[in-house]
Amino acid sequence: MSFGTYFHSIDAKNRFIIPAQLRSELGDRIILFRSPDEAKCIYIYTEERWEEICREIDNLPPSPKSRHLQRALLHAAIPVELDKTGRITLNQNFKEYANIIKDVVIVGVSSRIEVWAQEEWDKEEETFKDCLNETEIEIRF
Repeated sequence: MSFGTYFHSIDAKNRFIIPAQLRSELGDRIILFRSPDEAKCIYIYTEERWEEICREIDNLPPSPKSRHLQRALLHAAIPVELDKTGRITLNQNFKEYANIIKDVVIVGVSSRIEVWAQEEWDKEEETFKDCLNETEIEIRF
């Protein structure tokens, strides 16, 4: 289970480090996935979790709509290997999608990790108070 917020920068080779606290759960090979909603971030999944997601997608009833959904989701994922120091390299497509220029925010969100451009994360964080006030789910702390 991933949680916490970490701040890093992209180097000249488009690499950034995955924090050790999050890296211990990932393994050497991970899946990068463009967020499927309006959030402009990158999801990171373990290979095991990604295989579960793919099975769910594969088990959709066959139809033109489900095949379209498969293409829409699966084209937006790539496997990536962590280097010896725990860094990953973002390709240009992912950098542009998430508006990442230099500073990134890495957020543990339960079964995935999210990578945000600092500016996009700042906007997202502004919505938290409203979200917490409007939620109908009661969570006891």
